[in-house]
Amino acid sequence: MSPVFAFFGIGPGELILIGIVAVMLFGERLPEVARSVGRSMADFRKGLQDIQDEVHRSVDTSPSDDYQTAWEPDREEPTAPRFEPPRREPKTEPRP
Repeated sequence: MSPVFAFFGIGPGELILIGIVAVMLFGERLPEVARSVGRSMADFRKGLQDIQDEVHRSVDTSPSDDYQTAWEPDREEPTAPRFEPPRREPKTEPRP
C-alpha cells in the first residue's frame, strides 16, 4: 500500500467501494473525469513548486547582515550610569 493511502487509512476494501461509487456516479464519463482530476492535481503541484521556488529565490537574494549593518547610521549604544560606591562609611549615631 502506498504512503498516501496509509496516511488516510484507506484499505483495499474502501478503495473498491470508492471505485464502485465512482462508476455509478460518472459511468461512461469516468475516464474524462479522471483525466481532468489528474490535470488539476498536476497544475496544483506545479503551482506549489513555483511558490517554493519563489520563496527560495527571495531567501537566496536577500542582503546579508553585513550589508544591512554597513548602511545603518552610526549610533552610540545606550549606557546606564556607572555605579560608584560611597566615598566613606555613613555615620551611625548611637541610639539613646
